[in-house]
Amino acid sequence: MPLKSVYKLYQDMETEQSIISYKGVVSADLLTSVLNIMEDKLAIIEESVSIRKKVYNVLVECLQNLYHHNEGKGTFTKNAKQSISSDKASILIISKPADFYEIKTGNFIENQKVEKLKSKINHINNLDKEGLRDLYVSILNDGEYSNKGTAGLGLIDIARKSNKKIEYEFKPINDQYSFYCLNVKIN
Repeated sequence: MPLKSVYKLYQDMETEQSIISYKGVVSADLLTSVLNIMEDKLAIIEESVSIRKKVYNVLVECLQNLYHHNEGKGTFTKNAKQSISSDKASILIISKPADFYEIKTGNFIENQKVEKLKSKINHINNLDKEGLRDLYVSILNDGEYSNKGTAGLGLIDIARKSNKKIEYEFKPINDQYSFYCLNVKIN
């Protein structure tokens, strides 16, 4: 990265009022560190206890999604002779660009799983508050867990706690993987 790009990155982060930005492997230790840092930062910058709790709770779900559901290896850059990135690299950006917080995440997903995830998010986005609660309770009562030990409640929890539609995008990378971007706004 040219040095002038570093300042451009700084300016972009200032414009977006970035609080935390991270690219790399999401480990259990990282989850703990990011949550501790955000708890401290929110105590300083956010007066409303209820908003602090919402941001923190949505962040927990977003980090758990990155931790449990990132797939693939490396960066998949076309010009790279060899990938120097760690396996399962993800991105996390937490900012407060206006009177709301944004939590943006990005991770790799197998192409064969994209349509199912799109369908799930669209279904969640079409539900009202009561519908989200009913879906949440229904999944809890069914008691089915994936092979990763999750029940699929994360996105529902995100929608319930943010009271906003989940914004998402999938960028095809190659025949096997896409990059899944998620944006959650909280106020």
